[in-house]
Amino acid sequence: MCTVIGTRSSFISEQDLTKALEATTSRGPDDMRIMKHNAGILGFQRLAIMGLTPEGMQPFALNGALAVCNGEIYGFRSLKNQLQEKGYVFQSDSDCEILLPLFEEYGTDMFGMLDAEYACILLTAGGDILAARDPFGIRPLYYGYAADGQPVFASEPKNLTGLTDRIMPFPPGHYYADGEFHCYRDLTAVSDYLPDDVDAAAAGIRDRLVEGVRKRLDADAPLGYLLSGGLDSSLVCAIGQKLSDKPIRTFAIGMDTDAIDLKYARQAADWIGSDHREIIMTKQDVLEALDPVIRTLATYDITTIRASIGMYLICRAIRETTDVRVLLTGEISDELFGYKYTDFAPDAEAFQQEACKRVRELHMYDVLRADRCISVHSMEARVPFGDLDFADYVMHLDPAIKMNVYGKGKYLLRRAFMGTEYLPQDLLMREKAAFSDAVGHSMADDLHQLAEETYTDEEFEQRRQKYTHARPFTKESLLYREIFEKYYPGQSQMVTDFWMPNRDWEGCQVNDPSARYLSNYGASGQ
Repeated sequence: MCTVIGTRSSFISEQDLTKALEATTSRGPDDMRIMKHNAGILGFQRLAIMGLTPEGMQPFALNGALAVCNGEIYGFRSLKNQLQEKGYVFQSDSDCEILLPLFEEYGTDMFGMLDAEYACILLTAGGDILAARDPFGIRPLYYGYAADGQPVFASEPKNLTGLTDRIMPFPPGHYYADGEFHCYRDLTAVSDYLPDDVDAAAAGIRDRLVEGVRKRLDADAPLGYLLSGGLDSSLVCAIGQKLSDKPIRTFAIGMDTDAIDLKYARQAADWIGSDHREIIMTKQDVLEALDPVIRTLATYDITTIRASIGMYLICRAIRETTDVRVLLTGEISDELFGYKYTDFAPDAEAFQQEACKRVRELHMYDVLRADRCISVHSMEARVPFGDLDFADYVMHLDPAIKMNVYGKGKYLLRRAFMGTEYLPQDLLMREKAAFSDAVGHSMADDLHQLAEETYTDEEFEQRRQKYTHARPFTKESLLYREIFEKYYPGQSQMVTDFWMPNRDWEGCQVNDPSARYLSNYGASGQ
């Protein structure tokens, strides 16, 4: 990961940006640079992944324009060759160096051309400021307005604290230009469905997911994989191993008492032949991580925080004990293929609309978790299920064949790899436990207990009333909100609300986001 920051505001100095970047040194520990422009200023912290030489350091400059980008641009070499044929000369092997030449050639149309996970800021030769973010929001970007009304953009909320009164997430799939946000790609804008039946859909899913993993293996720094033992991460690891000529490095985490997924992760690792390592966490580890995790995430959301504790701790262990700098993860599968609660969708159109909602909000939840937990430990996240071609294909499949009408959740994804050697049938068909439960039911129980010990019933009712937006509704949610407010006072609007199942659907009237409270959870957590 890297950090980007930029503004045209005359109220913000180089010293201000230097201070703002101090909060995210771990995102880009390799180097830092701030450059003034005739009408603005850009800053960059580097984690070197592609083009490891000093020439790959940003900001990049071209004909009076500057650019910074936190991202991976897949297939950049073909674009680079096309630009070289037009006479452009490149100084590095960095994928992001192509952005300014692309902008010279295509203007803002270039954003729709990128097959990438990215967030970028540009200052043009004419003094305009532009910014853009990938369609899923896999790479973070936030904005606010300085005292003179000029926008200021940065990778994380903590970069903007003190520079603006109100911090907001930059909308995914948009670019900012001429003082306005413009949507260049909306993955949820689906007007017609493909005619593919179950067999054709399974083949299309398999081919595109394999290609999505293949793209993400291109790195000049060592790769690793997070392996929970569930369907999504196991498939990413299995595909990665098929594409590798040596054992890949996989990592799993669980509580010291009742971790469900460690045994399944070990089975998957044994099957694919990976170099596997287990990390064990204790109750003390969990409770000590709570405060730094919330500060790292900049959220108060219950399920995001629960699931982040294990991810934060495993990433810390990987960083401290290995040379891995890129981690492939299994996020974004549930949004596309369904959660446990979407089994209760009343019809196909409701299922599709729920998928659209989850995709639009994803940048505030699961991909936020993946980015922060990995980047705070100076590594980069890559998300194959977020491959644009793959996701666009799945979103255009008829929701009637994506719904759970098979007695097995995410059946299409499972079907895509049936009869192959990627995973054994028992792992391929096992129901996934909720991540915060799978690392150990006792972890969530320990957090519940901490919240109960923190507030009496009267204190809970009194203290939650002061929040008008996303009001806490359990003692646990109040505990998280109060820690959040300690670091980001008055900034709760950065997250729309608590992530919860669709409580308008029969069967989803629960008061906790964990799937284990749903009536259809069954043997998922065993």
